[in-house]
Amino acid sequence: MKKIFSFAINLFVVSAFCFSIYAQSPDRTKPPQLPPPSQLKLPAVQQFQLSNGLKVVLMEKHDVPLIQLNVVVKMGSVNDPENKVGLSNLTMDMLDEGAAGKSSLELADEIDFLGARITTNSSAHISGINLHTPLSKFDDALKIMSDIVLRPDFPQKELERKKKERLTSLMQMHDQPTAIASAAFNQLLFGKEHPYGRMTNENTIKGFAVDDLKNFYKKYFAANNAVVIAVGAIKKDDLKKKLESAFGKWQKGIVKETTVREAAQVSKRIIYLIDKPGAAQSVISIGRIGAARLTSDYNSIVVMNTLLGGSFTSRLNQNLREKHGYTYGASSRFAFRPVPGSFSASSSVQTEVTDKALIEFFNELNGIRESIPDEELNRAKNLVALSYPGNFQTVAEIAGQLEEFIQYNLPEKYFAGYVEKMLGVTGSDVNVAAKKYIVPDQIIIVVVGDKSKIEEGIKQLNLGEIINLSIEDTLGKVPKMEN
Repeated sequence: MKKIFSFAINLFVVSAFCFSIYAQSPDRTKPPQLPPPSQLKLPAVQQFQLSNGLKVVLMEKHDVPLIQLNVVVKMGSVNDPENKVGLSNLTMDMLDEGAAGKSSLELADEIDFLGARITTNSSAHISGINLHTPLSKFDDALKIMSDIVLRPDFPQKELERKKKERLTSLMQMHDQPTAIASAAFNQLLFGKEHPYGRMTNENTIKGFAVDDLKNFYKKYFAANNAVVIAVGAIKKDDLKKKLESAFGKWQKGIVKETTVREAAQVSKRIIYLIDKPGAAQSVISIGRIGAARLTSDYNSIVVMNTLLGGSFTSRLNQNLREKHGYTYGASSRFAFRPVPGSFSASSSVQTEVTDKALIEFFNELNGIRESIPDEELNRAKNLVALSYPGNFQTVAEIAGQLEEFIQYNLPEKYFAGYVEKMLGVTGSDVNVAAKKYIVPDQIIIVVVGDKSKIEEGIKQLNLGEIINLSIEDTLGKVPKMEN
C-alpha cells in the first residue's frame, strides 16, 4: 500500500512539473511583447569657444576614464571641384599619412604606444578627425592630433600609394554587383553632375597632385569652419585649457558656404537593367528622392520606414526573407541630408526569382500606403524608442550623435525628447508620410544581374520602360594599373 501511495505521489509531482514546464513555454506564434521604453537621461550639453572663435561642444561622462574628441570640418564631397571628384575624401585620408615632419609610420607608432586611436573620415557635407584615448594619455594624444589637424605634410610617396589603392578599388567595383548597383542608383536618381550622384574616375584619380590637396586643405581648414566635439571624463575648464594650447593658434579663414540644389523628383517608373553575366544573384535597388533631415515629417518617416524595411521584423524582410526565402535580407532607408537625399529599398535575391522578388517589393511599397494596424504601429514605435538609447552606449557613439546635433542645429533638449516624440507618432502621421514619400508609380528600379536569365521575367511584369545599361556606363572602363 505504501509503494502504491509513493508511486502516486511521484506521478503527481512529475505531472505537475511537466504541466508547469508546458504552461511556461513561450508562445512562438507571434513576436514577444516589448517592454515599455524608458526616457533617455544624459548629462547636459555644454558649449563654449576658444580665443580664436573655434566652437567646442562637450558632454561630460565620468563613469569611464576615456575621452572621445572629434574635430569636425564643414566640408565634404559636395565641395569637390567638378573636375576633381574625390578630392575631399583623399585630402582627409592623407591627413594622418605624415604631419609636422613625422612619417605615417612614426605617427602610427606614437599613437599605438599611447593606446589611443586617431582616424579620419569624410562624407557628403562634413569631415572629421577623431581621437579616442585613455584619460591618462589625453595630453600626449591631443598633441599628435593637433599636428595632424594643423600641420599635415601630404607626402608625395603616400599620395601615390593612396592613388593606387583607389584605382584598385575602382577596378574591383567592376566585379561587385552591390557596388555597381549603388553607384548606378545614385547616378540615375540624382544625375551624374549632382554632388550626390557623381563619382570619381580613373583619369581624375591619376591626376591628383600634392598641390591639389594642400590648396583644398587651406581653403576649408579654418577655425571658423570647424567644431570640436568632446565626450568623456574631463571638466569644461580643464578641457578648454588643453584645447587652447592645442588649437588656439588655428587661424580663421574666408569659407564660402556651398549650396546644393535639390534634385528633380522621379516623374515615372523606369527599370534600369545592368548586365552582369554569370551573376549568381540579382541586386535590386528601388527608390526616389526622399526628404531633408529637418523636414517636419522626420518622426513620421522614421516610424514608417521602421515598418517598411528599417528593422529585421519589417515588412520587406519578413516577406522576402522569412516568407518566401528569396534573400538573406531586404531593407529600406532614407538618406537624410541638408537637402533631400534618397529613399531606397534594396536586396540581393536569387537570380531565378528576380521577377517574383520585384512583385513582392511593390506589394509592400503599395501596402505601406494603406492604413496601419494599431498593434503593428505600436510595435514599430516601441522598437524605435527602445533602440534609441543604444546610440549612446560609448563615448564615440555619443560624439557621433553630437555631430548630427551640431550639423543640423537641433534643439538643446532634442535627445531627451526623442523617445516621447516617436511614441507620439500616430497612424495618420505614418499614412500621410507613406503617401507623400513612397510613390510606386514614380520610382526608379535598378537591377544588376545576368540579363540573359532575368530580362524576360522582368518584361512580363510590365512595370515600365526597361533601359539596358552596361557596367561601363556606370563605372567607366576598368582602370589600367601602372607599375
